Amino acid sequence: MSNLKPFHLAVPVKDLDETRSFYRDTMGFEEGRSSDRWVDFNFYGHQFVIHMVDFKSELEANPVDGHAVPVPHFGVVLDMSDWEELAGRLKAANVKFVIEPYVRFKGEIGEQATMFFMDPSGNALEFKAFKDESQIFVK
Repeated sequence: MSNLKPFHLAVPVKDLDETRSFYRDTMGFEEGRSSDRWVDFNFYGHQFVIHMVDFKSELEANPVDGHAVPVPHFGVVLDMSDWEELAGRLKAANVKFVIEPYVRFKGEIGEQATMFFMDPSGNALEFKAFKDESQIFVK
């Protein structure tokens, strides 16, 4: 697929100010438009919006490479150097990981560095980087 377009993703949050601070200050995302109920962010070139809601459902999990992967989750595939920088920044900020940064499928097709963590509203995020980015969709 060429000429990849930015995606738009909106997620529910239980505390707008706390979650806004997490994405702006901890994650380092530039803030865009906002109101008293929602905030836009530049999420690696994608439009990401947090929306204040009164109810948020619980997460489920699926086993992947010996870990309980939270579902739903979202994130971005980064270059390895950007992934390492983000992992270091999150560790320095004492972010609690659901799955600590590690390399999964080591030595196999699709080998990738991955990490999972939650925002303050319980939304699960995964950021990954492939050893060989051409293997993202290889079976």
